[in-house]
Amino acid sequence: MSLNKFFNVGLNGKIGEKIEDKDISHHIEAILKRLLDMDLLEKVKTLNAIRLRLHNISPFRKEPVDCVVWANAETISANDYNPNTVAPPEMELLRRSVQHDGYTQPVVTWHNEEGIEVIDGFHRMRICREYDDINDRVFGFLPIVKIKDECGDRNDRIAATIRHNRARGKHQVTAMSDIVIELKRRNWSDKKIGKELGMDPDEVLRLTQITGLAEMFDDKEFSEAWDAEDVINEDDNLIDEGEQ
Repeated sequence: MSLNKFFNVGLNGKIGEKIEDKDISHHIEAILKRLLDMDLLEKVKTLNAIRLRLHNISPFRKEPVDCVVWANAETISANDYNPNTVAPPEMELLRRSVQHDGYTQPVVTWHNEEGIEVIDGFHRMRICREYDDINDRVFGFLPIVKIKDECGDRNDRIAATIRHNRARGKHQVTAMSDIVIELKRRNWSDKKIGKELGMDPDEVLRLTQITGLAEMFDDKEFSEAWDAEDVINEDDNLIDEGEQ
């Protein structure tokens, strides 16, 4: 179906039946004219409000991606548990992607009294902050979506971040191990951890053991390596008498 035909589909889903409502059209034109006269900040705020109002009545309102709004990048902070890292070549590729293709994916976030925290998209946020040409192009704003309200608990946020990372095949084993231990301390069973993070029981066990072994020695001090000649003195009789 072409775009023209798509926008001509009526409420009953039949191609060719346009929705003709001059009153709605008149109000839309009036809103657009008002928007043209606004400064940047007022325009962004108003457009965000319109998107949110539309989202509230949308048949897709249960899907976060149905409502992408723009937020000042400086108001968005990283989380303290993301195990995903990007190597310099991949970071450069991401920069080129955003530079040439634009932001095609929003940053996934959750909101509380302290501000906006990243669930997924930390490196997309970095691109906006660290590269002036991109920051200038988007006026210092980032496209964001808000994760579902019922997923706001820290455990659920951690699980959401891990699922996003694992779906792309990117995570650090040691950091993943730390997260598994944290979830276990928060009374998540191995079965629930496996289900929520997409792991089999063996993987949960291995990640638990990695950090478990490290914690056994985290309060121990180790001396530098020694050489045999450093600990053998002249009084040591290490030569068999039969060889003399």
